[in-house]
Amino acid sequence: MNKDHKQRCVAALVVTAFFLTVTVATPAQNPGETAPAPNQTAPANNPAPSVVNISPQNNATPEQIADSLMAHQRYQAAIEQYKKAPRNSSEVWNKMGVAYQLMFNLDDAVRCYLQALKLDSRNAIVMNNLGTVYVSLKQYSKAEKAYRKALKVDPKSALVHKNLGTALLAEHKYQKGWQEYQLALAGDPDIFQHSTNTVRVENPASVQDRGAMNYYMAKGCVRAGQTDRAIEYLRMAINEGFVTPKKVALDEEFAALRDVPAFQQMLAAQRAQ
Repeated sequence: MNKDHKQRCVAALVVTAFFLTVTVATPAQNPGETAPAPNQTAPANNPAPSVVNISPQNNATPEQIADSLMAHQRYQAAIEQYKKAPRNSSEVWNKMGVAYQLMFNLDDAVRCYLQALKLDSRNAIVMNNLGTVYVSLKQYSKAEKAYRKALKVDPKSALVHKNLGTALLAEHKYQKGWQEYQLALAGDPDIFQHSTNTVRVENPASVQDRGAMNYYMAKGCVRAGQTDRAIEYLRMAINEGFVTPKKVALDEEFAALRDVPAFQQMLAAQRAQ
């Protein structure tokens, strides 16, 4: 497997609001071009990748075949191909963990991520992925530990800061979670935008936890200049009972929204309920 293929095929997980967002980068059709994710509609000028033709002439490796199968949501078939790939590859074990996680087989996902870390103990992507499984299992202290280990390796990772912030919010550590979100924004102002090559898996957070996450996501979006997204997160936070329209209106973090008609309309609609 060449270096470019490895770089394009690294899989990462992102926890956002009350979803686990799984980013799976598959082999690009052209140099520098990333293929769309399994659940996304490919733009007209970037057709979805075809499943690799398994033939002697093709010379595709098991990992490449598995990556193509992943792009078409054929996770179990992808796992069978990853099992045929070199067993000493941290990247392969990581991708197999992603496939298991997308099938909600969290025990096997953990097993694969731990094996990946045995082969590469400083792989921050795998540490991050492991943290997302622990969030799904509501083992927030383990998730926090995994994310902090990842930050020791990659202290400027906006993705991991965001993930850690979400785990802290789920533990009701609201101020610490918000601090991590701010660090994430400092590293990547667009961190709260959904990537175009992501799939999402539901996170079993409580309604109250989802409300908290949405409230602080709204704060992050305001700082990033994403007005429409901030208003939508606030609407959900109010509906989930975490905050009242009055508190939102008085919160100085949202002062920049006060003259926005869509914000005013949203608050008026919420008060009328």
